[in-house]
Amino acid sequence: MSDMFSALPAATSSGPLADRMRPASLAEVAGQDHLLGSNGSLTRMLKRGSLASLILWGPPGVGKTTIARLLAAESGLEFVQISAVFSGVADLKRVFEDSTKRRAMGRGTLLFVDEIHRFNRAQQDGFLPVVENGTVTLVGATTENPSFALNGALLSRCQVLVLKRLDDAALEVLLARAEQELGRVLPLDDDARSQLRAMADGDGRYLLNLAEQVGAMPEGTAPLSPAELAQTLSRRAALYDKDREEHYNLISALHKALRGSDANAGLYWLARMLAGGEDPRFIARRLVRFASEDIGLADPQALIQALAAWEAYERLGSPEGELALAQAVLYLGTAPKSNAAYTAFKAAQKAARATGSLMPPAVSVNAPTKLMKELGYGAGYAYDHDSPEGFSGQNHFPDAMARQDFYRPPDRGFEREVAKRLAHWARLREERRS
Repeated sequence: MSDMFSALPAATSSGPLADRMRPASLAEVAGQDHLLGSNGSLTRMLKRGSLASLILWGPPGVGKTTIARLLAAESGLEFVQISAVFSGVADLKRVFEDSTKRRAMGRGTLLFVDEIHRFNRAQQDGFLPVVENGTVTLVGATTENPSFALNGALLSRCQVLVLKRLDDAALEVLLARAEQELGRVLPLDDDARSQLRAMADGDGRYLLNLAEQVGAMPEGTAPLSPAELAQTLSRRAALYDKDREEHYNLISALHKALRGSDANAGLYWLARMLAGGEDPRFIARRLVRFASEDIGLADPQALIQALAAWEAYERLGSPEGELALAQAVLYLGTAPKSNAAYTAFKAAQKAARATGSLMPPAVSVNAPTKLMKELGYGAGYAYDHDSPEGFSGQNHFPDAMARQDFYRPPDRGFEREVAKRLAHWARLREERRS
């Protein structure tokens, strides 16, 4: 062990390392110098004694909650914390009432709202009067782009501050502090130490969780190589991995479960994402995409169901609105599947790029002027409703382009009927061409 740490006692405090190491002052917050440095936005704000309502936007594990808590302490405000995941209208009303009483006694309130983007628009509107009249100084934390996740009215009353993912230097500062707290040098060679920082991917809390696992190894353990570090953490990571689910891996699992008509697995992945803090709006967008990409006209109600679930969530918020998403997952998982619309559109896009300058045939364009009529625009057009079948059989592709069958519906679901119609019209078209 290095002499630098030989006199340090082993840490005996209880609780996770990340909680024990929460900064006690804003100066100790790592990696956010643009906000907390000598000329940082928050530093200037505090010097003026005019802390505004804020939206802290940044990835997980960069200090949003800690900064909010320390801002309250620096400003002499009562710190009140709620989470949009677990709080509803009744909770907000109670917080506002308590803040009003506190204000009447001459004490201010800093209300920290974690995951503020999880509140629906109506709930977000509830903050407007108490922010506007100064009952609370609002500090909201979000990992989502505020431009899309938050009401314009609320954004206009708050200053958005962007927190950066922690760079390598900031992560090394945290590692050194972790060693001070643990009372030992982590048993890592230089390459493994670098790999540990890379594994954290800019998330300070996750880095400290990893450091705690390494620090729990017996005294005298030889420095680990990168391969040994990976092997060690792969054995233990599941014990600590509560909110590090891979965003795209889980949404891919949901998508593929629905495509495979495994509605039960779809429900499981939906629940996993919601439990991990995924934005339900992101899930709703993907369900709408799935309805068009993997079901299409095999069940035209699929898109309607997906859009209705999204709208229901926007109206209800969490957790009530999440049931509508579950209903959509069940509907999409049990619907007949077809990617015919998806592949047809891709094929049409390819053809459009290859033949983009071809003019429509004369029968397909209107002739609103005398000159256009003289040039033959609209000549020979057959009004389909005048034909016995309601189908004229005219070709509407460019004259210089052969007809294409982009859309080929499979023989299942509603597209079975669509396929019959297309086959019938193809026969009529052929008969009228001969």
